[in-house]
Amino acid sequence: MSNTSENKNTEEKTPGTVKRVAAVIGIVLLVGLYVLTFVSALLGTAGSGRLFRFSLGMTIAVPIFLWLFTWCIKKFTDR
Repeated sequence: MSNTSENKNTEEKTPGTVKRVAAVIGIVLLVGLYVLTFVSALLGTAGSGRLFRFSLGMTIAVPIFLWLFTWCIKKFTDR
């Protein structure tokens, strides 16, 4: 009987773990993008303006994509 309760606890922790991993990936992506944009602006490269606009767009797109990803994972695991 303890084996089934252990499996149930493992299954319940999975969606929370997926959300945490997705959040960490999102943070790493955004911070890396911001650092790259900042360094590009400091060095005065030709594409720094384009990189800044891309960074602004990704600031909106990455959290939306990660939310959709976690929502899909939750939908498919709750069957």
